Amino acid sequence: MIRFEEVYKTFRVGRGNKVAAVQGLSLDVASGEVFGCIGPNGAGKSTSIKLLLDLIRPDSGTITIKSLSSRVEASRARVGYLPENPYLYDFLTAHEYLKYSGRLSGLSSSIIAERSNLLLEKLRLPQAANRCINGYSKGMQQRTAIAAALIHDPDLIVLDEPMSGLDPLGRKLIFDLIAELKQQGKTVFISSHVLTDIERLCDRVGIIVQGRLCLEGLVSDFTVPLEELFLQVVADAGLDEVR
Repeated sequence: MIRFEEVYKTFRVGRGNKVAAVQGLSLDVASGEVFGCIGPNGAGKSTSIKLLLDLIRPDSGTITIKSLSSRVEASRARVGYLPENPYLYDFLTAHEYLKYSGRLSGLSSSIIAERSNLLLEKLRLPQAANRCINGYSKGMQQRTAIAAALIHDPDLIVLDEPMSGLDPLGRKLIFDLIAELKQQGKTVFISSHVLTDIERLCDRVGIIVQGRLCLEGLVSDFTVPLEELFLQVVADAGLDEVR
């Protein structure tokens, strides 16, 4: 479903300074699996996601989605994306925002209505669906953004910090939703700092430190808790602290 091959990305910071955000990233994510991407702050996780979605371009290397270059618009037609800091239109209601999102994905009015009602129900938002989003809590806004990412029933769902701002009920709703997507055969790529969620949800995990993939493997093969493994990988990479 996803393939990174020797991907590099460097940003210019200040006068002549450069920061290597991604360094030789090679990674495969199989169709139908839930893959967790973890790493310290500034490790390159969100940059890798933006490269995957062609929001920014790599300096070198190739990225494909379903064997199509990520630079080809068709490769992203069946992709749903939740950014780390989603932007919602404050004076739209959830219904209006999902309708807008569905139209951008080329859905008919009837399918938008069907999918909106289904997702709002799953995410416990129907009673608030006709109120303006600017009156929502952070957790309600996060759930609305997740509904928008799923409105077109994508095959690949990319979630950057999906549990951000959620209370225990909201976390359970998203946890159950991701488990349901997995049962449906969807591919889910998750970037998160909540290692217990990654450990419970994901089939495989990749640990990125300083733009490099330092370790990847099946969660079921790990002989120590993921948090312990993560801290060891970070220490082995030469970081004095998790920032």
